[in-house]
Amino acid sequence: MCGRFVVAEVGSELVSVLRVDLVGDDLPAPSYNVAPTDRAAIVLDSAKTEPPTRRLEGARWGLIPPWAKDPKMGARAFNARSEELEDKPMFRGAFENRRAVIPVTGYYEWNTTPEGKQPYFIRPADESPLFFAGLYEWWKDPSKAADDPTRWTLSFTILTRDAAGPLAEIHDRMPVFVDADYADAWLDPTVDYARDILDAAVDAAPELTERLELRPVSTAVGNVRNNGPELIEPLA
Repeated sequence: MCGRFVVAEVGSELVSVLRVDLVGDDLPAPSYNVAPTDRAAIVLDSAKTEPPTRRLEGARWGLIPPWAKDPKMGARAFNARSEELEDKPMFRGAFENRRAVIPVTGYYEWNTTPEGKQPYFIRPADESPLFFAGLYEWWKDPSKAADDPTRWTLSFTILTRDAAGPLAEIHDRMPVFVDADYADAWLDPTVDYARDILDAAVDAAPELTERLELRPVSTAVGNVRNNGPELIEPLA
């Protein structure tokens, strides 16, 4: 699974690598402890233009389906099992038409040991950004007026798969990583072979895991109120 992640910066590097056309004006600040229901930056291709416009936008972590009565449902949909997307009404429509990439510095995972749960900070050893495969939805708050600009909420979920390589020694699940080579196809809302793209990304993941650094860090990350670069520092 993926329950916390780090976005140390949101800026030109991500825009350059993923060739973003439009950067939103409400991007969340960098964070060393992004938790479910927090906001983070995601990349999506808007199908309202031809060709689609690639956008970097702030979104709430935890997918809120269009038919939800309130946003609370999204709190438990921060991850989606990649092998079950077609079978889950909450994710099926987004998988077909609303796919996203979530750029992160790295993420945290907890390993259960006899002494307790030990958190690890996981990132590429070369400190390049990681890209997670995700889905997004727009939710309309029925309690707000039609002309209220805050009526719409953009939300997302992170796809997961069985852990591979060194990551399997820490936890049985891991995010689905999207290589830059797969990003264009994954984001394209007009493709009708999303499962093939996802399966290719899943197949390529074990090689990427070999390039990751798994760093034991302080248990302070377990408290969502803690947020600073000291959270990713290795244990002495």
